[in-house]
Amino acid sequence: MAEETSSHMHAEAEEAHFHRRPTPQSTNVATNGTPIHKRMPARPKRIPSICIGDEDEAGESSVDITDNNNSSRSLETTSTASALHDSTGSNSTRRRRTNNRRSLDVRLTKSMSTPTLRGQTSLDAISRAERRCNRERHSQNNRLDHMLLLSQRRSLSPITRRHHNRDTNHRPPPSRLSLLGHHTFYHRNDDSDNADDDAKNNKTRLSGSGKPFTRRTTLPENIKPMQNDNESTIMEPNAMRYLPKILRDIYAQRQTRRPSEIGEAKLAEVDLRLRLHRPSILPQYQDIRGSILILDLSGFTALGERLRLELGSREGAAEFASRVNGTLSTMVRQVYKYWGDVLMFAGDALICLFEEKEDDEIIWDEMGERTLNNEEKAKRRVRDCCLSVMGKIAMETDFTIHGGASHGTIRCFFLGTPSKIPGRCAFVVSGHPLKQTGQLMNKAGKGEVYLDGEEEPITQKEGVAFVTMMDSEDEEEDLGMSLASVYPRESARLKEQEVTLEAMGGFEVNAHARAYLRTLAARRCDAGSQNAMSMLQNELRPVAIVFVGLHDLDDIDPRDSSLLQLMNEAFKILSRITQACNGAVRDMLFDDKGCVFISVFGAHSHEVNPCFDATVSAMRMESALKDINLKRFSLGVSFGECFCGEVGPPVRSDYVVMGPEVNMAARLMGKAPNRGTLVSKRIFTHSKKFIRFVKSEEIQVKGKDGFFHAYIPQTRIERQSLEIAEPQQPFVNMPSRQHAMNSLLAVKAKAQNSEPTIAFVSGGPFLGKSRLIDEVAANATNDGFRVLKSFRTSLDSFTSYFPLRQIVSEAMISCANLKSCDDTVIDNESEAANFLVDENIFNKTDRVNIGSIVPSVADAQLLSLLSGLNPKARTRSIADSLMKILTLLQPLIIILEGDGDIDPSSWSLLAELMHRASKECPQMMLIVSSRDSPTITSAAANLRRNAIQIKLLPFEKHETEQYLRTMLCTNDSDTAIDDRLLDVVHDRSNGCPLFIDCVVKWAVEKHMIEYVDCVDGSKKMSLKTIDERSDDVTAAIPRELSSILLAPFNHLSPPLWDALKIASCIGYSFDAELYSSLNRVLDFMPKVQELAEKHECFEKNGHQFRWKQQAVYEAVKSLLMVNQRQKIHRMIVRAFKDNKVDLEAEDMKRGDIHRLLGRHCALAEDWNGASEQYMNAGDRAKATFNFNEASKMYEEAIDFQARINEQPPLRLRIIPSINLGTCLRELARYKEAEAILTRCLSEAKTANSGVAMDEQLFVRALTSLAALYQAQSKYAAAKKLYEIAVPIAQNIQESKSSLWLADNIAGYAETLRKSGDLPQAESHHREALEIRTLAVKEKSCTELELAVSYTQLGCTLAGMRQYEEAYEQHRLALKLRYRYLDFSHGLVSESLNYCAESLCALGRGGEGIPLALHAVEIRRNVFGESHPAFAHALSVLASCFHAVGRSFDARDCLEKCLEICEIAFQKNHANLIPNLMNYGNVLRSTGDLTKARDVYQRAIAIHELNFKEGQQAKQLEKCFSEVADLTSKLEQPDSNQAIPTPVLRSQISLTPVDIESDGTPVIVFTDIGRDVDDELALVLMSALRRIHILNPIAVIATLTPQHERAFLARGSMDALGMADVPVGIGSAGGVTGDIEVEVYDADYSRASPSIYENGMELVYRALESVPERSAQLLCMASLSDVATLIRDQEDLFTSKVKEVVLMGGVVSLDSEILTPDSAYNNNCDISSARFVYKRCQELKIPTATLSRWAAYGCPIPPKLLDDLSKTEHMVSLNVRSVSKLGIDQLWNKVILHPTDPRREMLPSRCDMNWFRRVFMGKSEINQEWPSSVWSLVTKLNMYDPLAVLLCVPAYRTAHFNWQTKVVNDVPHIVVGTSELDTGIRNRLSLFSEYSSLFFSAFLDSLHK
Repeated sequence: MAEETSSHMHAEAEEAHFHRRPTPQSTNVATNGTPIHKRMPARPKRIPSICIGDEDEAGESSVDITDNNNSSRSLETTSTASALHDSTGSNSTRRRRTNNRRSLDVRLTKSMSTPTLRGQTSLDAISRAERRCNRERHSQNNRLDHMLLLSQRRSLSPITRRHHNRDTNHRPPPSRLSLLGHHTFYHRNDDSDNADDDAKNNKTRLSGSGKPFTRRTTLPENIKPMQNDNESTIMEPNAMRYLPKILRDIYAQRQTRRPSEIGEAKLAEVDLRLRLHRPSILPQYQDIRGSILILDLSGFTALGERLRLELGSREGAAEFASRVNGTLSTMVRQVYKYWGDVLMFAGDALICLFEEKEDDEIIWDEMGERTLNNEEKAKRRVRDCCLSVMGKIAMETDFTIHGGASHGTIRCFFLGTPSKIPGRCAFVVSGHPLKQTGQLMNKAGKGEVYLDGEEEPITQKEGVAFVTMMDSEDEEEDLGMSLASVYPRESARLKEQEVTLEAMGGFEVNAHARAYLRTLAARRCDAGSQNAMSMLQNELRPVAIVFVGLHDLDDIDPRDSSLLQLMNEAFKILSRITQACNGAVRDMLFDDKGCVFISVFGAHSHEVNPCFDATVSAMRMESALKDINLKRFSLGVSFGECFCGEVGPPVRSDYVVMGPEVNMAARLMGKAPNRGTLVSKRIFTHSKKFIRFVKSEEIQVKGKDGFFHAYIPQTRIERQSLEIAEPQQPFVNMPSRQHAMNSLLAVKAKAQNSEPTIAFVSGGPFLGKSRLIDEVAANATNDGFRVLKSFRTSLDSFTSYFPLRQIVSEAMISCANLKSCDDTVIDNESEAANFLVDENIFNKTDRVNIGSIVPSVADAQLLSLLSGLNPKARTRSIADSLMKILTLLQPLIIILEGDGDIDPSSWSLLAELMHRASKECPQMMLIVSSRDSPTITSAAANLRRNAIQIKLLPFEKHETEQYLRTMLCTNDSDTAIDDRLLDVVHDRSNGCPLFIDCVVKWAVEKHMIEYVDCVDGSKKMSLKTIDERSDDVTAAIPRELSSILLAPFNHLSPPLWDALKIASCIGYSFDAELYSSLNRVLDFMPKVQELAEKHECFEKNGHQFRWKQQAVYEAVKSLLMVNQRQKIHRMIVRAFKDNKVDLEAEDMKRGDIHRLLGRHCALAEDWNGASEQYMNAGDRAKATFNFNEASKMYEEAIDFQARINEQPPLRLRIIPSINLGTCLRELARYKEAEAILTRCLSEAKTANSGVAMDEQLFVRALTSLAALYQAQSKYAAAKKLYEIAVPIAQNIQESKSSLWLADNIAGYAETLRKSGDLPQAESHHREALEIRTLAVKEKSCTELELAVSYTQLGCTLAGMRQYEEAYEQHRLALKLRYRYLDFSHGLVSESLNYCAESLCALGRGGEGIPLALHAVEIRRNVFGESHPAFAHALSVLASCFHAVGRSFDARDCLEKCLEICEIAFQKNHANLIPNLMNYGNVLRSTGDLTKARDVYQRAIAIHELNFKEGQQAKQLEKCFSEVADLTSKLEQPDSNQAIPTPVLRSQISLTPVDIESDGTPVIVFTDIGRDVDDELALVLMSALRRIHILNPIAVIATLTPQHERAFLARGSMDALGMADVPVGIGSAGGVTGDIEVEVYDADYSRASPSIYENGMELVYRALESVPERSAQLLCMASLSDVATLIRDQEDLFTSKVKEVVLMGGVVSLDSEILTPDSAYNNNCDISSARFVYKRCQELKIPTATLSRWAAYGCPIPPKLLDDLSKTEHMVSLNVRSVSKLGIDQLWNKVILHPTDPRREMLPSRCDMNWFRRVFMGKSEINQEWPSSVWSLVTKLNMYDPLAVLLCVPAYRTAHFNWQTKVVNDVPHIVVGTSELDTGIRNRLSLFSEYSSLFFSAFLDSLHK
């Protein structure tokens, strides 16, 4: 009964599915989401329901399909279907069908020869004949027809299909072309030897073709029916997934491995039909009707780069592959779910096909008024597919989709040569739908898909709603097996021939389909090489890509047989060339670029140089395409890292190559000239040794900023031939040059000997300065020097640091490439800066500093750090950054060439560099060349004193003769130089080597110099007479050398001459990027490029062009008259202004653009424009805190403003002066600034007296002068001005939220704070903070500027004693500075100091000590130990120490602080007063009352010298009060008592312990400093103390040298926030005095008066302070001190100690009592260890022992220490450094021979295998390990931190297993008894526990 019910329900669902009539459980959904069945009338049943078969457990039935190679696979069949087939195929029925078929066949045969129109075929005629018999057959075949249809079809509607699939087997979709007659393959008659014979009676002409084609409707003689195919005719099943389903179905063939249910004759006919359906002669084409859908994903490129950076190349590639595969697989499944087919994986896009289906399925429209036709049904499927894909991707991934779809006639091309070899054929789809789809996709935005015929796109939101509704109805079906199966496109035809798919036994794919596999995919699925081809795994690989655009074929009409054949020929040729050059064919396709062929190199094999292979391939392709007369084509080649791997689910996948370089190759193809090739710079770099290239014109492509040059390959370079360098002007060491050369070589020798030196080379133009310097540089290069060189002009003196810009840029690039481990070449400064930051060579501060010189690397977020830095501090900071890279590049020559002055900022920086070079970069040489002796600023005067001066003069006449001899190769003494020749050359050249060269070359070209035989038999060089009548042959040589210099350019075209003249107006050197604005109108830079490459007018370095010869530059400039120059400058200005994009771009070169444009305006006498542009340039420099440059720009603006005939408005007149005064204030030029700003304020008042006031201008003048007064500490004057300005500013409506207003209010507030008016200061600071907070949200202010407001408000609140809120404000500032700045930055130390100061005032000095210690360390490194900033940090640290009762430590800090201040400040400076008051307070606490009174009295004296009556009155009152109090105490009778000393502190009893609030008291015995785990144990202890679980009441440092260990413990505990925990010095730990035990170093390890000399006395006092049986003893060292405690104070021990936790081990648990083993801690003093264990068991004190086996069971990865060091905590940094050093030292010992004395005491068993086993876990040893193996170590053993965790009952229970030994009824536990029993419950859980505690300890102590 159950079976009948199931079958009945099955039938009802099937019937409902077939008629689109929903079952009660189902609803169909229209595209708008409304259930269709609610809007459509019910339809009567037309066809009885049919049960396909019995259900198995999964609800599916089986059909068996067998492969041709006799291996069977099950698809699933049903007994019911077989019975049904038998019942419908009775004998009478079969006879009637046979008769009908015979009569039909006669009519079919007649119809075969009937001519048809285009779009119809011979088999269309068959269809017409068949329709005449349909009525006769319909009633007989009705049941069979519907059985077959139901067995093949799939629902269009996801909901109905899902309900159907619950009860029935998944059936394959109808074949894509249900009738073979719909489409016909065409081939040219001459494609085969038998074509003419086969086609005699079957020729037709396609319209517009003119050439006959054969319609293959009969069996050719050379084709035999396919019977019993062997294995070679079958395509491998695992390869089918790489082909679209349309190809699988076209190449379907019948399985022959199982008996068939139909006769042999019928099988032969089936085989024939299937064989004829496959293309046998290529090229062929086929038209189908359907939709093309392209879905493109966004975000893959960024994802790949992010994963690579986060996880590394290998793991990143794996994760990237996983995500790519998952996302694309989801898309593919949805496509096939809706009867689509994925034709191609085009990178991160899918090209899909949805064919129209010839089936009887009835689908109603949304209104239920009519049924949809086939086209409408296909479009419905496309739409539902798009919704499903978009919804799935939006819900399951972070990506977005955009795409388009279009419907129409799609043309399918079959290209290549029939074969079974992969790559020989191509299946290409084109047609109008593809083009239209591309247009729709370009129109679509992110998350949109446009469908043709619909105005609005499908959106992602609709997709999510669609998928949500679908998922709520039913879960998604499994498509795997049914879609992977093969169903021939003849299936409908076979049905009509009484042949069922089941009866035939199934289908497979013919082996000829393998030819359509791409090479990469074929290698992937080749079973013989699958395991060996490791290079085909998903990975990021360096790949070269070639794109070939076959533009002649973009709009191919296959009716044009010549074009079809040309397309086929092009494919075959390009494929052969690709394979011959070690490449792989990726695709041939039609897309938005037209017909494109793609090949890749390096994706399938590890080629030595894929760039070379790709370039050679492209060159051969270009030549081959020309040979076949292709008129329009182009090629693009690129190289870079690409993702190579397989994507897609099993039903359809592909091997893809995707990445930015693929796109770059496509874009280069688009930019390449017709019939030409463009390659990327990387291709050029890797191939230039083998191939000649020329640069292309500058191009710009999508996805790459700015213009750049590509390269055009020319010819192969024959490596056997020698390249002959072009002759150059000779360098002759003349007597006048000998001294110069020797001097420079001496400078070089000094640099070689680590003595940095500077040389100044001066001399007039064209005297050979550059040639001399180049000769020295070449000599130095041979000696290993690196040369950094720059050139400047007189125009560059306005730009700060400009002479160093190119040098610093090259230094960064050189350093980056030097440190780079791979072959990647870094060729621009931005990449170099990023690399140096990533490698920790630079920090963020360095990037800001370097950005002052090279603007392109500056970080706008960090620019505010430059605010407030005086010029000297800024220079030192930049020098700090530069030294980090210059030291890596030495030996080094820095050359600054040019004809202009060097700006003051550059001089100051050069002086600082040379000053520091002797210590930091001793092998450095600096050469500065100029025409005149350089003008050096006073700040750099020491450079002139220490420099070697070299001055070049013109040649003397005898030197001219010597130079002539060299040039004319007449150095032999027998040949003389004619006097007339010497005279004329010397006269014309004025002794300049360059001009001598020009004159002689000109004369030689004119054949004016000849050998002359003299009467005495000698020879001489003489001028040859040109004109016999001329007496003076020298007159023939021009006197104006410009004629000679410009003669080589006489043949230039006028446009090139124009470019030369424009270039001469621009200057001797210029930036191509800045002047790209001229390209649009003047096509300037391409012409300059041509002049540089073809005529050698210019030389290029990066994007900088420079005239190759300055003489030529001068000559061209001399040709122009004044009005011509003005006209050119006006033209340049106009071009700049028209190109608004460049002027408005917010890049770091904007200031350069304005500066250059201002110069051009000035030379064009456009004074308004010049003033405006210089103002803009000044504003840009001011915004980047480059006040030197800004002041010069404002001075220029004021100067040009004065030349304007009409007086400009007041605002335009005053603002430049106000800005200039502000810059001068920042430069500490106070007098000049005050004069300017006072005048501005006066003008503003006078001008506004009788008219409406410009309030904003007036406020600006007031506040600028007020800020100057504040900087000069004139607070009263500043306050007066602010009181006028701020109310006016607040009333200006448009400035309510402006930064300008916030800055003014904050300036006023700071003035109030410093003058003592704190409440008003607080109010104004809060207002400024509110405005800046709003500005941050609007992104008009950086968060670092916001941090300034937090800090200012915090300082104000601290002055008002509102310490809690002050701390919160400082903490907010610290948080922001942590986020954006390096931990070592000075501003971070400022916030650390202020936070510590506030905590100290709140009574939380212990929390402030770690902050203050780190601030001290930062300021020591940043400012040095003699800077007031370092002194201030010491003062704050002293306050914190004093707050926790460590007054002696505070005293030491304050004495150092005062010592610094006495030197740094003027005598009796007011800044001494707060420190003196703190010092007096500390001295009082130490008992030194007399000295304390003296200190207070000095503070009073200094106050009276610096302040007027009433100022800082509270400070003075406090001092008087303290003096009075101290005096009264000193006058008391008992005041003469001895001053306490630190030693006496041990007599003070400790505070009683509160277990409830503080946790379990613990006394720690440690040998810290022997290895890092003791210090890490203290780290854990600090974390547990902070959460009140453990309370360390004393720490005893034991084991010799115990004093140094105590110093380390004290420093470490201070940095961790345990400054109030006392430290005592224990015993030597049983080690005798002749044994040295090391203690590692730490910067924070220092002696402290608070350390107890008698550690045991401290232990006694600590135990006395705790309740009975409450304390734990944690023993992580020798047990000597514990033994002493038990011996001397046994009663105290037994009464106070509840447990002893020991890091060590026991011999065995089987003995009567526990006995210590030979562990290190036990073995140091084995007798004490035995005593402690014995007495604890006798005294019934429980023990807990943790052995080394436990540590072995939970090793830590070194990465944990690496990660902890990123917290920047000083302890974490030191622990990591010590661990790395220890591991490396151990490694370098174990690799030595066992007898090598350098192994010291290391046992012989400790060899490389031991090291590998213990630390690496590797199975093999590489003999070439590096000296540092830290990165290869995988595990370190950590002992003592586990012992700390063992002290906590909760951790003990959670993470440890132990063995218990009961002695005297007291349990003693042991964790870890053997290698097998480590006692660790869960290693990962335990690791997670203590690693989180480590991070907590470090981060909490720094308040991160």
